[in-house]
Amino acid sequence: MDTLSAAIMLFLIMDPLGNLPIVMSVLKPFEPKKRLLILARELVFSLLILLVFLFSGDAILAFLNIKQESVSIAGGIILFLIALRMIFPTPGGVMRLPEGEEPFIVPLAIPMIAGPSSMAALILLSNQAPGRMVDWTMALVGAWFLSAVILMFSNQFFKLLGEKGLSAMERLMGMILIMLSIQLFLDGIAAYLK
Repeated sequence: MDTLSAAIMLFLIMDPLGNLPIVMSVLKPFEPKKRLLILARELVFSLLILLVFLFSGDAILAFLNIKQESVSIAGGIILFLIALRMIFPTPGGVMRLPEGEEPFIVPLAIPMIAGPSSMAALILLSNQAPGRMVDWTMALVGAWFLSAVILMFSNQFFKLLGEKGLSAMERLMGMILIMLSIQLFLDGIAAYLK
């Protein structure tokens, strides 16, 4: 997988367009300037968390005695399930905080931006090609930056695309993510059979 493909995969997994309504809902009680500060803080936390998972992926797998093929197959299955939820969303699921409480790490940084699937994908990338950590870091930072821009301009994107437009974009991203997940799954099976 090249750097651009990895960045696209990570961006699709982060799903900033799908997260827009939830982020807007969580930050709705706050003033616009406060919203931006909270969101910027949460975005920085999410990047730090994702970098930790990228650089400690090999150590985690070695500690748990898990082979690369297992991670690839499991990652493909997880991405497939997430992609299905993007294509066929279920009602509800918006995380609510107590009145006036400011979100801190949860639910915005984790699991909205740095979710389990992003962490699993980073462990997979670092395990598949540990010599390409600079490429994976660039892919992660690129995907995170594009997600951050979309989330920081959430009000403008919501006005531009509308609820139906956001839903259509999320479903399109889900279709692309299904193709990537099947490829990960097949790569894992091929590596196991060798």
